Amino acid sequence: MVRIRSLLILMAAICVVGATSMAQDDTAAGRTGWQTNVILDLTATQVSYSDSWTGGEVGSFSWVSNLNASAERKLAPWANLRSVLRLSYGQTLTQDDSTGDWRRPQKSTDLIDWETVARYNVDWAADFYTAVRLESQFMDASVTAKKRYFSPLRLTESAGMLKKFYEKDKDFLMTRLGGALRQTFTTVITDMDQLTTERETATDFGFEWVTDAQLTLSEKLLYMGKLSLYKAVAFSESDELEGTAEEDDWKAIDVNWENTVKAELSRIITVNFYTQFLYDKQISKKGRLKETLGIGFVFRLM
Repeated sequence: MVRIRSLLILMAAICVVGATSMAQDDTAAGRTGWQTNVILDLTATQVSYSDSWTGGEVGSFSWVSNLNASAERKLAPWANLRSVLRLSYGQTLTQDDSTGDWRRPQKSTDLIDWETVARYNVDWAADFYTAVRLESQFMDASVTAKKRYFSPLRLTESAGMLKKFYEKDKDFLMTRLGGALRQTFTTVITDMDQLTTERETATDFGFEWVTDAQLTLSEKLLYMGKLSLYKAVAFSESDELEGTAEEDDWKAIDVNWENTVKAELSRIITVNFYTQFLYDKQISKKGRLKETLGIGFVFRLM
C-alpha cells in the first residue's frame, strides 16, 4: 500500500512540478492565468407562534450556508489544473412543545469536499490525470458529550485516464477511470465513561470511475452533477473481518451520486435543489438519500 501511494504521489509531483516550471510566463503561448469562481449563499427559515396560539405547533429556526469555489489554470499547452472546494454547514433550532424554551441547535448540514485534478494531454484518445480528494465534515456530533472534529476524514489519491466529451464556456461533461488509494481517518471513542478517544486509520486500494457534468439548461437554470463509483480490491482491515458476517462488505461498489439544480430568481436570490444518493455496504446495507430545497441569497465573491 505504501509503495502504491508513494508512486501516485511521485507521479503527481513530477507532472505538476514539470508543468509549473513551464508556466513561469503567463504571456507565453498556450498558457493562461487562474480562472476563479467563488459563490457563497445563505438560506434561513424561521417560524414562530404567540403564547396564545393553539394547535400544537412549535417554533423553529434553521439556516444553511454553502461555499462553492473553483480555480482552473492551463499551466502549459499539455497540462491543466482544476481545483474545486465545497463547504456546507447548517443548524436547526426548535422550541420545546411543553415549556416553549428553545432547545440546543442541532446540526442539519455538514460537508467538506476539496478535489484537485491535474489533466495532461498525451495525444491519445483520452488524457492522463492525477487527482487528490479530501472529504470530511466539520464535526461529528453523534455523541453529544464528545464532539469529534474533522472525523471521519477520507483522503483519495488516484491516477488514470480522463476523457472530456463536451466543453463550451463553463459547461462540460467529462469522465475518468483509474486506480485509487483511499485512507480513512476516524476518531473513535474508546471509553464512554471517560470519553477518551483514539485515531483509527483504514486503507484500501481499488479503482474509481468518476463522471462530472455542468450544464446550462437555460439562462437562469444550471445543473451540476457528479457520479463516483469505487471498487476496492484490497483492504487493510480484511483480516480482522474474516469469518464475520461483514467479511465481504468492503468488496461492494461504493456509490456517491450528487445532483444540484440552481435557478436564479434574480442576481442575488436563487433556488437550490440538491440530492445525494450514497451506498457504502460497510456503513449501511441500504442506500442513503438526502434532499435539500432552499431559497437564499447569493454572493459572488469572484
